[in-house]
Amino acid sequence: MPPHFLASSAPENNDVFTTTMLHGGSWISKLLHSRISLSFNFPHRFLIKFEFSSLFQAKGLNTLDEESVDFLPWLERKAGAKVSSVLSIGKSPHGRSLFASENIQSGDCILKVPYSVDSGWAPYISCLPRHGEVHSTIFWSEYELDMIRQSSVYQETLNQKAKIEKDFAAVVPALQQFPDLESITLQDFMCAYFSVTSRAWESPKGLSLIPFTDFMNHDGVSKSIVLFDDDKMLSEVIADRNYAPGEEVLINYGKLPNASLLLDFGFTLPYNIHDQVEIQLNVPYDDILHEKKLELLQQHLTPKIKDAIGRNCSEDTFIIKTLQAHLSKTLGHKSKEVRSPHGKGKGLPQALRAFARVLCCDSPQELSDLGMEAAQIDGRLARHPLKDSRREFKAHQMLLSHITNSMQKYDAAIKSLALVNSPSTSNTFALRRQMALNLLTGELRVLRSASAWLNNYCVVLKSTIKYPSY
Repeated sequence: MPPHFLASSAPENNDVFTTTMLHGGSWISKLLHSRISLSFNFPHRFLIKFEFSSLFQAKGLNTLDEESVDFLPWLERKAGAKVSSVLSIGKSPHGRSLFASENIQSGDCILKVPYSVDSGWAPYISCLPRHGEVHSTIFWSEYELDMIRQSSVYQETLNQKAKIEKDFAAVVPALQQFPDLESITLQDFMCAYFSVTSRAWESPKGLSLIPFTDFMNHDGVSKSIVLFDDDKMLSEVIADRNYAPGEEVLINYGKLPNASLLLDFGFTLPYNIHDQVEIQLNVPYDDILHEKKLELLQQHLTPKIKDAIGRNCSEDTFIIKTLQAHLSKTLGHKSKEVRSPHGKGKGLPQALRAFARVLCCDSPQELSDLGMEAAQIDGRLARHPLKDSRREFKAHQMLLSHITNSMQKYDAAIKSLALVNSPSTSNTFALRRQMALNLLTGELRVLRSASAWLNNYCVVLKSTIKYPSY
């Protein structure tokens, strides 16, 4: 990005800077060699940078990103307004981030970015992560991807890479119309694709990049979000707590599981309260009622659900989120829906339990009864416990067995991570292995929660079953 002392005297048109940067040239080195006299003509601008660095050192802050120190002044000059007086760009374990440079109080507006600067320029682009600095699974090797094969993120990654390759193939003919343009590889395209998709914000204007704001990292429990003020034509963030100088300032990207964070942003949280897991159930082909069950399920399609990445799931894919493990011991006579002691939630997704109830039907009459029941209420299939308690017990025992089997596979996958050897001497593999561990551990935790829910439900349900006496 243009240093402050150069940008002040440089023309407003940044074409020279853009061309040099996009072609990967060391333009700072070239300018210092060809225009060394600037250091004598504008000594006060060097002094400003030195004093800013010294300020951080004096406060014991070692997070200052020297390469980005001039970005905020440049952005504010472009915007014609103050963006932030209490934040500075620094380096965190996840890359560039924003840190408090002054004391921040809860409720303070810590930044304001006018809509007019929501676009990309060379200095902004130069601050974006480069290849090797991002860890979305689309950049993982096959060897690394194999660590998360048990998770749905594995297949989602393959799907995403296939889509990107298809998009790249579509733009290649257009790129070939510019012979002076340096060769752009699929890897280059993937990096650009990721930079946009991981940093674009949904606003009243649509999707847009918001310089400076997108340096803020995610905290799943933070209450700070990016706000849009159409009257003032700006984006802003309000602090949700106090920050001391040197603390990283965080915001909330949304209630996102590690599966989404890893694929879409390239990081995970050690303990993510929003983790979830996908499981799949199918009507066995050897089921004598296979066709009738499929027909019934298709007649009463449940509302489309979203997977961890935000895409529509197939009809036999279900999302399980963290459940209340401690369940009420008391069941009402008219309803066998198990609730938590606090009355919050009803355990597993209703669509999953309905699917299991259909799978456990042994006769065409049972299927017909479920269809008639759905038609008499809201059209949703098998949303109430089966009248035959033994059938209800069997359906949930089947789910418990399926989830127990998945837990065993996850447990084996997690243990195998300790045996995986790094194919290189870089820290990248160790970091990605830890991300894989966070992902799998979180999804296993959700499965254990579901298992506890089902086990409690089956225990209580079994006690209500009346067996015939002989």
